[in-house]
Amino acid sequence: MQDLTVTLIQTGIVNEDPAANRKHFAQKIDAVKNSTDLIILPELFTTGFPVDPHKYAEEIDGDSMQFLLQKAGEKDCAIACSMVLNHEHNFTNEFIWVNPDGTFETYSKRHVFHLGEESEFIIPGRNKLILQYKDWRISPMVCYDLRFPVWSKNKYRDGRFDYDLLIYVANWPEVRSRAWKQLLVARAIENQSYVIGLNRIGTDKNGDNYSGDSMVIDPEGNPLLQGEENKECTKTLSLSASTLNEYRKQFNVGPDWDDFEIRI
Repeated sequence: MQDLTVTLIQTGIVNEDPAANRKHFAQKIDAVKNSTDLIILPELFTTGFPVDPHKYAEEIDGDSMQFLLQKAGEKDCAIACSMVLNHEHNFTNEFIWVNPDGTFETYSKRHVFHLGEESEFIIPGRNKLILQYKDWRISPMVCYDLRFPVWSKNKYRDGRFDYDLLIYVANWPEVRSRAWKQLLVARAIENQSYVIGLNRIGTDKNGDNYSGDSMVIDPEGNPLLQGEENKECTKTLSLSASTLNEYRKQFNVGPDWDDFEIRI
């Protein structure tokens, strides 16, 4: 298991304009000059939240997926984000993970946001996903999933943790930024895992503001990186595999975790 270099792009999103957002994020991705293993973009990077999926949902082989595949190949790294997908007129808020070799995996957001009327149009996902990339096991999540610790919970089986890194891509409003930061730290501590939260900045079409506050948290709950509040930034950080493994070796609470099943 080698160290994993991650790049967080905290920026604004043009409301409901996929072409403008692809152009914007192309510039941001192209500006990443240092070598990196993974570039992370916000939730719904092509449209922002809220969004009318009947107008803006894309097919899995649509323009935005082709954009991600192209950029992952050009930068020789994985790219993670989310966007609204159309599955024969059923819509999901889909976490997209694109590998530099052109393969990809997806995870459907489990917890759709009733208060934001997302649940009126978006079908909740039913399955978790554990990605394997450069010997890291990675659990992808989307925004509101952060408030549900049971869904995000790591497991310890046969002497091994299910995942090493938990990623949340988000459109998380500034009015609840304190909860965002506290919950990210909590998820790291309770799962003995690195946690990344990548959030947008700017204002959506309803006038709600987003402050960013993107973070990388180590398995002990210490912030390793934090995006500037209400400012664009691109930050790169290396996650230490040896630090993770040594901490788990010295203080492994995994064998004492409760065993449970989630019924959907």
